Amino acid sequence: MTQQVSGEALPERPRATVMEDVAERAGVSAMTVSRVLNTPEKVRPDTRARVLDAVRELSYRPNSAARSLVTGRSGVLGVVSFDTTLYGPASTLHGIEQAARSEDYLVTIVSVSALSRRSIGEAVDRLRFQSVDGVVIVAPHESAADGLRHLPPDLPAVVVGARDDLPVPVAAVDQVTGAVRATKHLLSLGHRTVWHVSGPQDWIDASGRIAGWRSVLEAEGREIPEPLLGDWSARSGFEHGKRLARDPEVTAVFVANDHMATGVLRALREAGRQVPQDVSVVGFDDVPEAAYLWPPLSTVRQNFTEVGRLSFQLLLDRIDGRAGAPHRMIEPELVVRESTAARLPG
Repeated sequence: MTQQVSGEALPERPRATVMEDVAERAGVSAMTVSRVLNTPEKVRPDTRARVLDAVRELSYRPNSAARSLVTGRSGVLGVVSFDTTLYGPASTLHGIEQAARSEDYLVTIVSVSALSRRSIGEAVDRLRFQSVDGVVIVAPHESAADGLRHLPPDLPAVVVGARDDLPVPVAAVDQVTGAVRATKHLLSLGHRTVWHVSGPQDWIDASGRIAGWRSVLEAEGREIPEPLLGDWSARSGFEHGKRLARDPEVTAVFVANDHMATGVLRALREAGRQVPQDVSVVGFDDVPEAAYLWPPLSTVRQNFTEVGRLSFQLLLDRIDGRAGAPHRMIEPELVVRESTAARLPG
């Protein structure tokens, strides 16, 4: 059959696959198909397999409105994210989206310019108006703590990157462990102590990295230089790098992120200090460019895909009413490249 438009015949659009088509292909009722898609644990494994095969063969996509009526869920998750292009928060957001997509959830994102109690509350309200099943809040600032303690008690929520003393489940990378591994690596190469270029004071990640660095130096009885406060940018790393380059006692530097480490590397090069012959440098994050700097940068790798998976799983536990682990910490990995080497005698 064709449609007539302005005297011209157009082919009729193919009919969308419906649940009854899947039922006919699998040899079951439409109600059984609905159970497989919404409560699969209630269907026998062999029947479930036949239905899922038919779903794939016919490229069937359930109607989200109908699924919502059956399950009482929208199939949409909300994410409140700090408005930034920094590698860590942006990669965390990508990890959450990947995890949600793998389970056929849609994601709605609300970005805020500051993580205050008011801004978090307004963002959560906007998401509730869209009937999200739950929210993930990416909250790397200390200032977010007050807002996170006043989330609606009836809304399933998980926080990424926050402190673990909140009444909300938290998924985060163990920043202290990452800093400990970076600092111990530098000391193992024979350096007397390790200087530190830190991130901004209000960032929880920065505080954790300072704490890990300081704990190693204290335990080893080493001199603890005053940390140099950066802002995560290569420019601030460059400015602090110039200061470090002027001090001949500086032979090892742990930098709180790879972008600042890039600036430190340039400052040392311009001052005639060779890396790693004169100064060893370790960064944090393992940005894609880290392996292609000169020299390739030793750094601490954060598994943002795992952060996304764990935060999503914690949220599903809350949505389903399961009492899962309240907090999950992910261990980072030290990646050793050519920017670190044994300290030369003298």
